[in-house]
Amino acid sequence: MKKIVNFFAYAFVIIMAFVTLFPFVYMIIASLMTFQESISIPPKFFPAVIQWSNYVEVLQKAPFARYFFNTTLVSIVTTAGVLVTTVLAAFALVMLEFKHKNLVVFGLISLLMIPFEAIVFTNFQTIARLGLLDTYAALILPFFASVFYMYYLKQYMETIPNSYYRAAKIDGCGDLEFIWKVLLPIMRPALVTVGLLCFISSWNAFLWPLLVTNTPAMRLLNNGLSAFATEAGSQVQLQMAASTITIVPVMILYFAFRKQIISGVSKNGIKG
Repeated sequence: MKKIVNFFAYAFVIIMAFVTLFPFVYMIIASLMTFQESISIPPKFFPAVIQWSNYVEVLQKAPFARYFFNTTLVSIVTTAGVLVTTVLAAFALVMLEFKHKNLVVFGLISLLMIPFEAIVFTNFQTIARLGLLDTYAALILPFFASVFYMYYLKQYMETIPNSYYRAAKIDGCGDLEFIWKVLLPIMRPALVTVGLLCFISSWNAFLWPLLVTNTPAMRLLNNGLSAFATEAGSQVQLQMAASTITIVPVMILYFAFRKQIISGVSKNGIKG
């Protein structure tokens, strides 16, 4: 009986892995096809001749170097800002004592129920009135803090004994010194997880950059994919090549930090 259960479990995992990975694999394969091969019906799964020139054409048809710089800058600054604000907020909610702390936590968690689409136009009006449209500040400021990541770090921080903080205070350690020298090294797996998830979210942003930028010089990578859609139709093979270029940095980051991500997620998951 156990062998049958294991067989179906492995079969399910293999099928789900195939369903998950196939779009990415086909995207890479389609990026090396000709236009006719990429739109053929029934679809072709291998190019007759590998078209490396698609990647050269992508870089020539759109200012992808500029898009890449913008996306990298916005993602790094946003991630750094989120890490600073969420660590400080989580520290205050876990280690410090103040009136109505539970009410504050309840209010913050309530904000998680509000979808981004419900506040996007309010944020747009705020950015427009501040005169920040078509600037890096418009792309970064609305995402400089995150309730979700703050709550995630709060849950992780609650696994750290509060006696560490009290002992540090007795030794004359300040709050910022305690965070820098004690808290951050202990929380490294959770910080890597938050940092990578935030970086990926910023890297994949599409709607907000489209709303607050007007010139190609301020566009991000995902907005640049529209450059390969014309009135005659989409250049599918170029869109696939551009998409492949877009996801490569994220894949590299994931493989570089996968151990820390799994460690951070599993520790919070076990606690929950």
